[in-house]
Amino acid sequence: MIKTNKGEFIDMKIEDVTTTTFPSPAVENTVQENIVPSGSRYPSNNAEIRKSNDSGNTDIENAEDQPHVEEEIIFESKTTKHRRRKSPFKETPLVVPSKVNKLNVPANYNGSQMVMPTGEQLFWLGETHPSSPGTASCQDFKEIRSQCLADGKLFEDPEFPATNRSLYYKERPRNRLKWLRPKEICENPQLFVEGYSRFDVQQGVLGDCWLMAAVANLTLHRNLFYQVVPNDQSFDEDYAGIFHFRIWQYGRWVDVVIDDRLPTYRGNLYFLHSTERNEFWGALLEKAYAKLHGSYEALQGGLIYEAMVDFSGGVTEKYLMTSLPDNFFTILLKAYERNSLLGCSIKADPNTRTAKTPAGLIRGHAYSVTRVTYVDFKKRGRADKIPLLRLRNPWGNEDEWNGAWSDKSPEWQFIPKSEREELGLTFSDDGEFWMSFEDFVSHFDRVEICNLNPDSFNLEECPEGCTKKWEMSVFEGKWIKDISAGGCSQYPDTFWKNPRYTVTLKDPDTDDDMNECTIIVSLMQKNRRSQLHQGLGLLAIGFDIYRLPDHENVPLQFNSIIYENCVGCTENFNHEREVSQRYQLEPGSYVIVPSTYSPNLEAEFLLRVFSEMSNNMTENDEDVYMSDLDDRVKNMSLNPEPADPIRDLFDRLAGADGEVDWQELKEILDYAMREELEGEGFSEKVCKRMIAMLDKDASGSLGFKEFKSLWIDLRQWRAVFRLYDTEGHGAIPQKHLRDALHSAGYTVNAHVLNVLAHRHGSRYGIRFAEFIVCLVRLKTKIGETTIRYK
Repeated sequence: MIKTNKGEFIDMKIEDVTTTTFPSPAVENTVQENIVPSGSRYPSNNAEIRKSNDSGNTDIENAEDQPHVEEEIIFESKTTKHRRRKSPFKETPLVVPSKVNKLNVPANYNGSQMVMPTGEQLFWLGETHPSSPGTASCQDFKEIRSQCLADGKLFEDPEFPATNRSLYYKERPRNRLKWLRPKEICENPQLFVEGYSRFDVQQGVLGDCWLMAAVANLTLHRNLFYQVVPNDQSFDEDYAGIFHFRIWQYGRWVDVVIDDRLPTYRGNLYFLHSTERNEFWGALLEKAYAKLHGSYEALQGGLIYEAMVDFSGGVTEKYLMTSLPDNFFTILLKAYERNSLLGCSIKADPNTRTAKTPAGLIRGHAYSVTRVTYVDFKKRGRADKIPLLRLRNPWGNEDEWNGAWSDKSPEWQFIPKSEREELGLTFSDDGEFWMSFEDFVSHFDRVEICNLNPDSFNLEECPEGCTKKWEMSVFEGKWIKDISAGGCSQYPDTFWKNPRYTVTLKDPDTDDDMNECTIIVSLMQKNRRSQLHQGLGLLAIGFDIYRLPDHENVPLQFNSIIYENCVGCTENFNHEREVSQRYQLEPGSYVIVPSTYSPNLEAEFLLRVFSEMSNNMTENDEDVYMSDLDDRVKNMSLNPEPADPIRDLFDRLAGADGEVDWQELKEILDYAMREELEGEGFSEKVCKRMIAMLDKDASGSLGFKEFKSLWIDLRQWRAVFRLYDTEGHGAIPQKHLRDALHSAGYTVNAHVLNVLAHRHGSRYGIRFAEFIVCLVRLKTKIGETTIRYK
């Protein structure tokens, strides 16, 4: 049995896209609640992340009726810039990494040779997927900057030009914007003014509070911040109008190069801006993120975890306040102590016209969680430890919580002065506030935790005594209509077609009394936001986990799925970019089946599995090998001898040497198979492949004995084609391709099937000539010592 080499034959591109609009409400609805409970296994009715125009500085009463702000917008600096808060208080995570990557990088890859500070490979944006409607090129920051300096020119990015198509794909901004460089906006522009802090992040006229909340969180982690915002650029030394940022995208860190032309209105930044007029790191990072996804409008509306993952490569856990575990504050505290990124949000209320709640919070809005802690509370001789959280509204204004523990509330007088100083307590209209855990749970609807993965930091920078680690396995895959897009387990006839992966857990967690293994499974659909302009939405995605008996790694066929062996599944099939869940499992082997909710929906995905102890993850699929010919085919092609007209034609064309070259072979086969070919004929390339398959003496031609062997194959393959051409289109439907190949005597895996269908399929399926090409390729490759797919 010959196994396949998965190094090639997987270069197909899926056009997977999602929709959005620029509606009129002034508050983003970042929360998606119409999700599928696992018991019902039904998908969300809301296929899109709800979006809106959140200016960040408008009057929020009757906000849902407000359009974009038309008046002049002036962002004035505060008298002080929170100088004490400029130093991030977290330096390194408390996790030592280990990982296994199984990404589709060609063996002969010779692109970007850049690396991250962690040692991970860094890719150019053009090597991953284009952010613009055309094909993206690979932009080398240092090379472009050097060339611009030599030419005495400022960089102008052709991939993300200063034009309307970089601003929007559907709805034009109401204000007329002008692209300006920072030196045209103010004097002495700087990337950083007195360092960086979360207070640098002020939301502009764009409904991307979810992104702002993540950017604010990023400033709390020095290592992560400089991974995303490299410190090899400035407005002073070697300035050439070019900057770059590193953003994680589906298993790869990508270097995004931009010019520094920014959208402005009446001389002021229109989108993200700093409290300091001459500070631009935040505005430039937002532009890089917009380029990555095609336009600024593509950032309209979203969920906090998307950006938190993109700034860290981490894995997300999401919690709804309606179903919290009893130890939820402990979960938050440990996540904060491990440098996880935290965010929260309140869903919009369609039944009210007021976006602002009586407590001062904003519906349909995202917040950063910037600290989680206990404080000592002493009042009237009674001492307690009170669980508190510090949150930040990315608007950075006076819209803050006004209840207990808010700015200047009486509770603070019962906290020791030394502890207030340690907390860095200040009271100003900066969008940041404290609240108790009890109030937090009562007033917010959703919490998102982004746990840092092994790519997120440098091993050498881990604290002394740090011994815990995540083991990570990564696989990329595709759902392809009729081939590998089987839908969820509610569709048993097609469910088995989905890609499948076996993960083996050998050792239980070191501190687990139940001898169980902790794993986090994360499924992410790829490149959806960057294709918003094509009008398709996020798919409802999820996964099921099945226990394999006796640690056997066997293909999981439909008739062998035992539903009693299902040990886990996503609680919901969500229309979100990523779904993830934590499990405690006994040591053993398990099959993970990622799927869309409905069959035949196409997308690319990334599957990641994290475990505290080592795990071994492989694709659970069949090997590629020759099997028995279908009995029905044998009965349809009993006579192995070429019919007299075919033999006569061979003898006439072969001439004195008794052999035919590719042109003569083509003439014979085009005549013999004319009914199935429907006037198309075999190509030169196919005929040469047929000769190479049987040409043992390397003469470049076939004698009659060799031709007879080919003729037997072709008659059998034609019989298979007739058997599966069931819809009268002169083609085998793609959904029957695997069965057709099996009837022809070839067992294939999902990789091979996907590529054959992609390369040789048409509107109605696989036509006869292309079906013959598939079988010639299979027979040729299986005859080699190693199967390689181009």
